Amino acid sequence: MKTSSLLSITAAALICAGCEGNGPNTQNGAVAGGALGALTGAIIGNNSGGHNGLAGAAIGGVVGAIAGGTIGNSVDHQNGTMYRSEDQATTTVAVEAVPPPPPPPSELQTAQPTPSAVWVYGYYDYDGYHYNWVPGHWEIPPPNAVAFVRPHWRYRGGTYVYIRGYWR
Repeated sequence: MKTSSLLSITAAALICAGCEGNGPNTQNGAVAGGALGALTGAIIGNNSGGHNGLAGAAIGGVVGAIAGGTIGNSVDHQNGTMYRSEDQATTTVAVEAVPPPPPPPSELQTAQPTPSAVWVYGYYDYDGYHYNWVPGHWEIPPPNAVAFVRPHWRYRGGTYVYIRGYWR
């Protein structure tokens, strides 16, 4: 598979995945699905006779992230766990000193899929142990939302508390 075809598939997948919304199950589903898809794709690609483990991992990772994010998003909508305020997005992660994230990777903004889609720049999500990169993507905001607030740390009562990204 040519690199340009692989990049086209990846860009299309990020556009579709980004339109899912934002909530804890969406994020966790996309990360878990991407990891499992990459592993499965690498195994299948490597065993297909052509030794295409890298291409299989890339395609599997994208497909897995879309599937995991879509399933997680469905759960977020059913449970009403779409983050709409800082209070909703506040985690239980509290630290005395904020751990510094690694430098962000470069990212390419793709074409806007619909006029209502908003570009959410890539960011690091903190799970209590380490940072996980969430690539930039297009999202259709929830009703009455006007802006995406990036994840951040807030000083409260002597410790820093991690606030996930949310729509306001």
